[in-house]
Amino acid sequence: MTNKELLKTANEVRKSIVTAVHAAGAGHPGGSLSSADIMTYLYFEEMNIDPKNPTNPDRDRFVLSKGHCAPGLYSVMAERGYFPKEELTTLRKLGSRLQGHPSMQYLPGIDMSSGSLGQGISAACGMAMSAKLDNKDFRVYTLLGDGEIEEGQVWEAAMFAGFRKLDNLVVIVDNNNLQIDGPIDTVCSPYPIDKKFEAFNFHVINIDAHNFDEIKAALDEAKNTKGMPTAIIAHSVKGKGVSFMENQAGWHGKAPNDEQYAQAMEDLERIGAAL
Repeated sequence: MTNKELLKTANEVRKSIVTAVHAAGAGHPGGSLSSADIMTYLYFEEMNIDPKNPTNPDRDRFVLSKGHCAPGLYSVMAERGYFPKEELTTLRKLGSRLQGHPSMQYLPGIDMSSGSLGQGISAACGMAMSAKLDNKDFRVYTLLGDGEIEEGQVWEAAMFAGFRKLDNLVVIVDNNNLQIDGPIDTVCSPYPIDKKFEAFNFHVINIDAHNFDEIKAALDEAKNTKGMPTAIIAHSVKGKGVSFMENQAGWHGKAPNDEQYAQAMEDLERIGAAL
């Protein structure tokens, strides 16, 4: 896909995120919107996947370690053809496949159930290690929140990945600088994030999370990095694309009302028209 096509696709994903969370009356729009470009690139360009064969043992794996941003993952998966987009409005409903956090039990294409923060990266390390032990070529990608990396388990996993030289693992940190209680650097600062991962023997790349050229270059660099895992620190805007949600911690875990939903869709329609 061209950058313009990727931008259009990511904008459709953002519309779906807002629509799903509005329909549910609950959910996490802020971090879903900030990571939409990263997940769009992974699912449409980077990963070796097939929505028609979601259990192919040779597929690349994706673990949404910040599982509360399930609306973002579901929206990308629906756009990619894993399930009908109409199903997005069943988010968090009783009996829906689209639980509030991703569940392998219900939705084909989810590689790991997640939601307990800090645990997803550990599962991703296990997948990457298993590929090494089985001489498999698949790659493993995991997306973490910058607030999530305040969890100690993240650094236990990083220590393991660096020590085991898991060069088939890519850890992406959605660095939007906001968590549920406010700015991460006033809650419990994990900065400098890049230096910390370097200390655990990671190859580290800093990028603009909304620039597809930089996303591509970083993921290409990760593929060419041998003997160590890669951490991509993706500097992003929480609530990206929706004017009143951007850089507002209050939109970490809150659904828009009808009036706000209309305004959000108007913002995204305007962005789409400009593309």
